[in-house]
Amino acid sequence: MSSIETRIRTTREHILEVAGKCGRSNEVKLLAVSKTKPVEMIREAWECGQRDFGENYVQESVDKIAELSDLEGIVWHFIGPIQSNKSRPVAENFDWVHSIDRLKIARRLSEQRPNNMTPLNICLQVNIDNESTKSGFTANEVLAAAKEIVALKGVKLRGLMAIPAPSEGHEQQRRPFKAIRALMDRLKIQFPEQQLDTLSMGTTGDMGAAIEEGATIVRIGTALFGARDYSKA
Repeated sequence: MSSIETRIRTTREHILEVAGKCGRSNEVKLLAVSKTKPVEMIREAWECGQRDFGENYVQESVDKIAELSDLEGIVWHFIGPIQSNKSRPVAENFDWVHSIDRLKIARRLSEQRPNNMTPLNICLQVNIDNESTKSGFTANEVLAAAKEIVALKGVKLRGLMAIPAPSEGHEQQRRPFKAIRALMDRLKIQFPEQQLDTLSMGTTGDMGAAIEEGATIVRIGTALFGARDYSKA
């Protein structure tokens, strides 16, 4: 058994264990964060049954998608910031975008999504801790932004994404995730006709707290592929 296969299996078992303790079954999806990782690693993870992969950098990811186009059932998620002048390749190549941090990007993706493709699944990025160094909607801006986005033709609002400020201690980690879940509940009440079913939150260090507070997608990189190679960033 390869190291990647072992890590994927161990991570999935941990996700199931935590979810099971919360009374949840197979509701949490593992998103393998493959940014800066070579296509050989992604192919190996796919051969181990992993289907969802997250990328941060537009040109790197577009090249990977083209090279791995033979992998049946692979689902590509863009999870990094999007510059306005790079929105078109994201609209044309991805299945999901988790990092919608302003209305301008949502509009551009909607306009640039090819007509022969299904609407692009998107999540609004919430700056839940109001950090000056992070982008995203504030909690008070989310409902108004969602109202505009649900009217766009080329995208489909599925939920929220958050990257809380680092914190130590399990209960401290849970607090921002709880706030995101409460915000999602408000969205569901305001837009009952929408398929709002996605909370993208939790990474290698805090996925347990995220799952306990309702995460449906956890974004895991280091635990699957090892430390990030910053020379390729």
